[in-house]
Amino acid sequence: MNSLLTDPTEFAGLLQNFFVDRLLQQKNVSPQTIKAYRDTFRLLLNYAEHQKGKPPTKLTLNDFDATLILDFLGHLETERHNTIRSRNARFAAIRAFTKYISLQCPPALQLAQQILV
Repeated sequence: MNSLLTDPTEFAGLLQNFFVDRLLQQKNVSPQTIKAYRDTFRLLLNYAEHQKGKPPTKLTLNDFDATLILDFLGHLETERHNTIRSRNARFAAIRAFTKYISLQCPPALQLAQQILV
């Protein structure tokens, strides 16, 4: 298996580069968008920690499969009582990251395709 998919350091680097390189430098998104995306990933990392039984520092790209994402979106609606609009905004942040990793990490292309479908 490719270390880009299984190394927690690689995942952390991709996530950091997504925020710094993609959102801030390339896209020049607003501070509100950065905060919204940050909050989405805080919730997602917390959810993944509980579902996968490992701290965020040990999570890998492989941990974020389509099942986890779908379950997370369901959790937002049922447990956190988010509206569909809020849930979709969170999903937009996840989709943006997924598109980014599909370009930056070719071994993750199949994983990205499953999430984006």
